[in-house]
Amino acid sequence: MSFFNKPTTSAVGSTTATEADLANDVIVANPPEDTISDLSFSPQADFFVASSWDNKVRIYEVTPTGQTEGRALYEHEAPVLSARWTSDGTKVISGGCDKQVKLYDVQAGQAQQIGVHDSPVRAVRFVECGPSNTPVVVSGSWDKTLRYWDTRQAQPISTIQLPERVYAMDSSQKLLVVGTAERHICVIDLNNPQQISKQSMSPLKWQTRSITCYLEGNGYALGSIEGRCAFQYINDVEQSKSGFTFKCHRQTETKGGRTENHIYTLNSIAVHPGYGTFATAGSDGCFHFWDKDARHRLKGFPSLKAPITASAFNRTGNIYAVALGYDWSKGHQYSTQPSQNMIRLHPVKDDEIKQKKARR
Repeated sequence: MSFFNKPTTSAVGSTTATEADLANDVIVANPPEDTISDLSFSPQADFFVASSWDNKVRIYEVTPTGQTEGRALYEHEAPVLSARWTSDGTKVISGGCDKQVKLYDVQAGQAQQIGVHDSPVRAVRFVECGPSNTPVVVSGSWDKTLRYWDTRQAQPISTIQLPERVYAMDSSQKLLVVGTAERHICVIDLNNPQQISKQSMSPLKWQTRSITCYLEGNGYALGSIEGRCAFQYINDVEQSKSGFTFKCHRQTETKGGRTENHIYTLNSIAVHPGYGTFATAGSDGCFHFWDKDARHRLKGFPSLKAPITASAFNRTGNIYAVALGYDWSKGHQYSTQPSQNMIRLHPVKDDEIKQKKARR
């Protein structure tokens, strides 16, 4: 059972935001020229990276005044589907439809290919494997493989065969979770990264779209194209006690006495680095903040009038970035007008994202 769909209020006010709550959002100058596929903040500094269908990866700095400046740009030979930082914040890894995995050295301003797949690369992450925390790049592809790369050699140090094409992937601590086509979910313990430790079917009935791991590394949030989210745990006992699914990114509209239900894709899930609460963002142009432990929506924001294709918190959690652009969820017939691609930085307030104390 979920309490997320019930209208609630908290001690600090309504859980429903207004346009005034978006008034201080910053619009990023010089955004990508096509749909933004991924957003990621540096874990060490006020920089973020945006990958795009225009074949480019852009790095921006958030200045002390809260504005943004473009700092670097490098290219792939086809649309880029994923871009993330290394843990020391000195490099960016990326992968895309040119089948390449690239590493960009921010200080040197140089990009190099460190890996290649047989089909487009859907997701990349920087992880630490084994008891010695060996740093490696992991990439998931539509060629139905997961590959680990040492940045100093051309061949993968390990390859895992997956049941289907990779659609989403994330990691936290020693947990790596991969969602593939046909709703397969593969869990990998990075202490033993060369094999799948647990495989299951998604509890959601439709295609997997997004995955984000909990900060504790004991579970993950899963989103689908059907406007649903699932909070899952690796341990079966914990899953039985605390795991659940709920509806989100849905709207009800009444026309001529008839009620129409609109269901939107959940494109992005992000976890707050301090509180462990979550943000979901979808093709309805809305984002919402959630407390999974209390099964409570903390704040829901009005539509930004375009699909949100990617989102991310910065390292301190006081900025939530969302990318706007066409996500093809309604098919090609809605793509006749050039999409206005945009990145917005929302200054996050504690009373929007922090867990609320239970009222007696």
